[in-house]
Amino acid sequence: MTKEDMVAKIAKEADISKAKAGKALDAVLGGVTGELKRGRKVTFVGFGTFMVSKRAARKGRNPQTGATIHIPAARVPKFKAGSKLKAAVK
Repeated sequence: MTKEDMVAKIAKEADISKAKAGKALDAVLGGVTGELKRGRKVTFVGFGTFMVSKRAARKGRNPQTGATIHIPAARVPKFKAGSKLKAAVK
């Protein structure tokens, strides 16, 4: 499903225009992104939790040359599915 597909689904389900549905989806995604940038969790009860995880620096290998490379530490987004989402997908 693409963002356009999701906007169309929201517009149909909520009986609003696609423009308003697009703005609503952008607002939700922007809110989640903003909170993750601040290092905070975002929880939608039953759906899941978005959070930021720290990945330690490590050594890796370039698969083409076999040379050892340094992979720097990073903050990465993570998602943990909630109980209702897990049950729906089963």
